[in-house]
Amino acid sequence: MANISRRTLLLASCSLAGVPERSYAQARAMIHIILLGDSVFDNAAYVSRDPDLLRQLEQMLPQGRKATLLARDGAVISEIGNQLRGLPSDATHLVISVGGNDALRESGVLESSALSVADALEIGDGFGRAYDSMLTEVSRVGLPTAVCTIYEPRFPETPRRKLAATALTLLNDKITRQAFARGLTLIDLRLICDDDADFANPIEPSARGGAKIAQAISKFAGGATPRSSVFTDQ
Repeated sequence: MANISRRTLLLASCSLAGVPERSYAQARAMIHIILLGDSVFDNAAYVSRDPDLLRQLEQMLPQGRKATLLARDGAVISEIGNQLRGLPSDATHLVISVGGNDALRESGVLESSALSVADALEIGDGFGRAYDSMLTEVSRVGLPTAVCTIYEPRFPETPRRKLAATALTLLNDKITRQAFARGLTLIDLRLICDDDADFANPIEPSARGGAKIAQAISKFAGGATPRSSVFTDQ
């Protein structure tokens, strides 16, 4: 059977429905971004009267594009499946930021300098398995997907901040490896939220940080060419 492009199918459906061909461009321009995950996206409670990330993203999007927040403050990796069940039928892009709360739950992984290498590896392996299972479920949806790394908390104490950043390197390695192995887009929040002013508190994005994250999401959904490419054997 000959390959049929998505464009051909859409043009054919428009023709059968009596829709002018020029409407194809309008249909193609329709983008509906779904935000999945935790308070990185669901940050309204932390920005006071300033706009939250969702509102900032909506203001950036061109006409005909929209975003829906399914992320919930406090969510962990295992809850993404439940969020997916609320996926709108017209969704076109998924963006996921999750894992920070899982790190916080791991008995002081961001706090203790006494973890052995074996303990750290065990925590990392458990995180990796949970993240892989989540992405497997997400992949069944079949939509363009971007995943976010976990940014580095802005604890006021320098030693504590450095310890947290070092600990998260192990978990972020799991995220980046799986994103690249699956050919997904990576939004690296460590590079985006790189200033104390990007945080409303040590672990939540401020309005400024939210705006920077929203800008990256808007570029992803708009098909912007990434700055980096990763080549694998996939």
